[in-house]
Amino acid sequence: MRISWGATTAGRTAAGLGTLVLAAALAACSGGDGGRDAEPPSAPGGRDGAGTSGHPGPSTHPFNGGEQGLCDPVLAVKIANTEKALPQSGVQDADIVYVEQVEGGATRLMAVYSSRLPERVGPVRSARISDLHLLAQFGRPAFAFSGVQSKMKKDIRQAPSYDVSQENGGSAYFRAGPKPIPYNLYADPRDLLALAPHATGPRDIGFRFGPAPGGGEPTKSFTAKWPAATMGFTWSAKEKRWLASYDGRPDVSAEGDRLGGATIVVQYAKTTRSKFHDSLGNYTPLIRTTGTGRALVLRDGKGYDARWSRPSERQGTTFTTADGKPMTFAPGQVWVVLVNDGGPVIP
Repeated sequence: MRISWGATTAGRTAAGLGTLVLAAALAACSGGDGGRDAEPPSAPGGRDGAGTSGHPGPSTHPFNGGEQGLCDPVLAVKIANTEKALPQSGVQDADIVYVEQVEGGATRLMAVYSSRLPERVGPVRSARISDLHLLAQFGRPAFAFSGVQSKMKKDIRQAPSYDVSQENGGSAYFRAGPKPIPYNLYADPRDLLALAPHATGPRDIGFRFGPAPGGGEPTKSFTAKWPAATMGFTWSAKEKRWLASYDGRPDVSAEGDRLGGATIVVQYAKTTRSKFHDSLGNYTPLIRTTGTGRALVLRDGKGYDARWSRPSERQGTTFTTADGKPMTFAPGQVWVVLVNDGGPVIP
């Protein structure tokens, strides 16, 4: 799969007027790089606030529908997601949590921060090629990771992000706690962002927040499966969010909170072998997050069959209901769980 960092004329033409206005409003936060690089997603209509009423800036955060950190820079961090890495630090403060398959059928997280920052994040792990396909939609964010195989360094250099990895991060990274290497590496998000003073602010990535659409099936729980891992999400009416489990056990953060989100997006995306592999010979999965596909959106105790669409790496991902209307998310943390839609990857 070839990474195309450039914008497409078709994508610009397809974007609705409301989305164009929203992108212009968010560009005021993103600064020069964000305004120059930004291309709005092709989406029906705009989000409440900027994009529909002509406000000079966004009235809610495009990542979580909240009112804080509307112009704060974007930081993405790769975090381990195996039993040896648990419990993780800082995940509960992310605006968006992506769950990605890696070698051997295991998973890792990419946590995206803007509206608020935790004291520390980790365990920080190495980057994968699928990260770069996801990151392009955020403009030019700061990207924190612990390393990358030599064959992929060229892709990192060419990607539209600021490399604030362990190699470049200096004192922003530190080792702590009883876990063995490599599961004891953490970072201070504020120090990471200090290394990327021009990191872009939040931009429209296609998410729409608001009242739940009609329909949906009452859903108590859902389990996402990969060849060597599972993650479950159970609805809590008391907390009004989905509580996460890892391999059948409650997924509790290092801070003592149960992980989970207000909206869980199970995005089915074709997963194939990339040209990269680990030291054991296991191929690195390539998750194809451009194009179209099916999704299951969990919010407010219901599951909604949905469709996703992302024309190019520079554009965000829009979600629509079965009848073609915008699929709105519940305000709060969003988990995007990327599940293979083409059979398991063979290591």
